[in-house]
Amino acid sequence: MQQLVSAEVNNGVILYRDDDEIANTIRSYILAKDGDEIAGFAALHIYSKSLAEIRSLIVGENYRGRGIGSQIIEKLEQEAKALGIKELLALTYQQSFFEKAGFKEIEKSEIPEHKIWADCIKCKHFPICNEKSMIKTI
Repeated sequence: MQQLVSAEVNNGVILYRDDDEIANTIRSYILAKDGDEIAGFAALHIYSKSLAEIRSLIVGENYRGRGIGSQIIEKLEQEAKALGIKELLALTYQQSFFEKAGFKEIEKSEIPEHKIWADCIKCKHFPICNEKSMIKTI
């Protein structure tokens, strides 16, 4: 997983998560595989009984353009619905991709504060961030 995201982490597109953090949250990840190879993945991070975030969405370069990212979002959305989640949050540089999946842009001031202090502060772009805050009611 770390190998798949390393280029995007270095570019500041995806927030770095160390091996311990991934191990502690591994059950929140969903994988898209091609045989034994990981084609992509993302995590569903639950903030409250009504809000969750799609985190660390990545599709390997060789697999892009095949609908894998959309399939991952769809599976995470199904999981969120089954848990009673009402809204999905995403912070992204890929605004049009998330808009196609039904997300709408919101102001960063609408993001839960603990998100900012728990994750965003670790980003190399903090506090000047160009990511778009997106939300989808499900």
